[in-house]
Amino acid sequence: MIEIKALENFKLFLKYNDGVYGVVDLSNIERKGVFEIWNTPGEFEKVRIGESHVPTWGEELDIDSLNLYLTLVGKTFEEFVQEQKKNAA
Repeated sequence: MIEIKALENFKLFLKYNDGVYGVVDLSNIERKGVFEIWNTPGEFEKVRIGESHVPTWGEELDIDSLNLYLTLVGKTFEEFVQEQKKNAA
């Protein structure tokens, strides 16, 4: 992940180093537990790319960037793995 930007209504613009980019909608995530911080105005907008190249909000919350990537490209994890195996051969 090389770029991230918080958008309205709990959406993120993401760009990856292979040229894939787009918007993912996180509004379906229930804002309880670790996600409760998003209920505070302005907190969702503090997203940044963490050390592990994942969307991060402070030290307590991050989201798996592979799942977000798969959402953008419209593939399942299994399809992604098969594609990686083909490309490695």
